[in-house]
Amino acid sequence: MTTYPLPAAQLKGEGVTSQRARNRLVATLQDAGIRDPRVIEVIRTVPRHHFIDQALQLHAYENDALPIGHGQTISQPWVVARMTEALLEHFEGQKDMPRKVLEIGTGSGYQAAVLSALVGEVYTVERIEALLRQARRRFRQLGLTNLRSRYDDGKLGWPDEAPFDAIILTAAGDTIPNRILEQLNPTGVLVAPVGSPSRQNLIRMRGDGKGDFALEELGAVSFVPLLGGIG
Repeated sequence: MTTYPLPAAQLKGEGVTSQRARNRLVATLQDAGIRDPRVIEVIRTVPRHHFIDQALQLHAYENDALPIGHGQTISQPWVVARMTEALLEHFEGQKDMPRKVLEIGTGSGYQAAVLSALVGEVYTVERIEALLRQARRRFRQLGLTNLRSRYDDGKLGWPDEAPFDAIILTAAGDTIPNRILEQLNPTGVLVAPVGSPSRQNLIRMRGDGKGDFALEELGAVSFVPLLGGIG
């Protein structure tokens, strides 16, 4: 097992995980419409190959979703970048970035790691214990100190730490669970995939501070289903 923190050479990567490979990925994302320079720089910096099995690291910096076991995937880099960008856009013109962000569905830990470089604190919930153990080890290896994780039913959110300035879901349900919406700051933002396995849309819900949320559709996506319980 790799000890932590990771050696600098392993973080930097080489060959198919080198900085050149990351730069090619960033160029692909920019061509696909990702514009926020903060998001671009984090995608360029965070070692995605660290969040997948060694056998798949050949594909780490391709713009594809990859299996991580237990019927789950690490999201396509464009999706991670777009969801992060959509979240940050809500706070444009404000003095501070979001202080507290809740993620439902830790998975590999990659989305949480990206967020951790851009917001104050990330609270991430995962229902599959084996995946959460792996993600926690990766967070320690990368020295990410503003991340807190919880093994629980993601549909319950993290009520003890509510309200959150932003919430992001990395699995798709037919609707957003009310218990999660109740944990969002009235002026906050939620970004999530919604729909059936055959047809999903990425949505953004922005709070107006008075209890109402404006809903925007951001495009078609494909995510694993949002499930309840723990496993």
